[in-house]
Amino acid sequence: MVQTTKQKSKSVVSPTKHASYQDIVAMLDQKWTPSLKSTSATKFLALDKALGSPSKKLKAIMVGGTNGKSLTVNFVTQLLKHEGFKVGSFYAPHIVSYNERLAYNNESINNAEFAESTAEVLSAAQSLDMDLHAYDLLAMTALHYFAQKNVDAVVLEASHLNTFDPITLCTPLISIVTRITNYNSQANEQEIQAAIAEMKPLIQKGTWVIAADQNKSTLQTIQDMTEAANGTWAMPIRKLATLQYPYEQLHGRCAALAERAAQIFIQEITDQKAVDDSLLAKIKGQRGRPTLEAKRQADLNPKKTIEQYWLEANTTLSGRFEKLEGTKPAILLDNASNIDAFKNLLLGVRLLHYKQPLKGLVFIVGCQDNQLLDVDFYKMVRYFFKKTSGQMIFCPVATDAQYQGEPWSVDQITNDIKHPKVKAKSLKSLTLALEFAKKAVDEQSGLIVITGSRAIVSEYWRITKTNKK
Repeated sequence: MVQTTKQKSKSVVSPTKHASYQDIVAMLDQKWTPSLKSTSATKFLALDKALGSPSKKLKAIMVGGTNGKSLTVNFVTQLLKHEGFKVGSFYAPHIVSYNERLAYNNESINNAEFAESTAEVLSAAQSLDMDLHAYDLLAMTALHYFAQKNVDAVVLEASHLNTFDPITLCTPLISIVTRITNYNSQANEQEIQAAIAEMKPLIQKGTWVIAADQNKSTLQTIQDMTEAANGTWAMPIRKLATLQYPYEQLHGRCAALAERAAQIFIQEITDQKAVDDSLLAKIKGQRGRPTLEAKRQADLNPKKTIEQYWLEANTTLSGRFEKLEGTKPAILLDNASNIDAFKNLLLGVRLLHYKQPLKGLVFIVGCQDNQLLDVDFYKMVRYFFKKTSGQMIFCPVATDAQYQGEPWSVDQITNDIKHPKVKAKSLKSLTLALEFAKKAVDEQSGLIVITGSRAIVSEYWRITKTNKK
């Protein structure tokens, strides 16, 4: 569950080492201006040096791609923590609290440490006359904080590779590419290659590169990039980890990526011995069948297998196919904001329906910057409603610090999606959409899905918090 930490303050102060948490949050809220986003590493190299070069002290695993980055970061973190390592994790975006972006051993940073670390980065930036974009500040804070924690590994989500991402100041020991699908079915080869080329900062000399994209041409391009950079290409991920139903189909490939990355980290990167109950480490030099004594010891002291681990594993992230507990009717939150992610969401809802038929289903969709206004979206939704009964409500998304774009065209998409099998309407707010949806589904067996962007999931939590006051 997300941490609903207070995020607002009446005034903004100058960056100092003694700024309070509320002061830091207020400042960050005002630093999402696109013009502040850097496209060059030059200034950040100086800032990194001023902070004691944290980027040089970290063993970095980087995760890039279109979808599944946060889930993969989360699964890698859980595995490495289980193996006895101290792990720092950097996520983007956050849903409610800035604290969600920085985690140590899978626990979000507390207010005091967040304020202290961020203020130290702000102070160093001020000494260099740097005005940082909020994301850049958060990324540098993550590197600074994890270096101070002396972690064994950092798992970093790369979300700004199309401009410049400060996490790439680190030299990645392992780079993970989930999927590359930020183009529609009408994209030409040049557009597809441009999307793949954004992964280049993750692929460096000596870096192990793992990919899970299912397109053979895309995989070949990534392999060629790896070999050209003198990196090490690992076999691409084909399997799905055996997660609980329905998550194997939804998140199984992210978990399989995490398993491969954690195993490479243990076997190839670190000198630290894995814990006795390691899921992944193999005894070096052991070949062939185990000895009789080894078999006897295994029978006396049975060890959990990686398959058993995955059947018990859960993501600890909010807003990624998150079915809330205790709500009537049931509510599912998912920050799917592009065609590929939305397709995965629809698959998950269909799997839930197969297991236990839904008595009423409503999707409340709020998009950012018209990202779902695409012919592929219309086709996908129409096909879904041929198989599953339900309806869609489109509503505007309230702006917040992370999203300050133009409202999307809810009336346009409602009109464009008209089809005999699709019930769709537009409403003026998420509050009105929720009121309508709760009346349209059965309280015990219905489902309301809130999706389309991070912003609408965040807005849901703001509404919920307000209603509880």
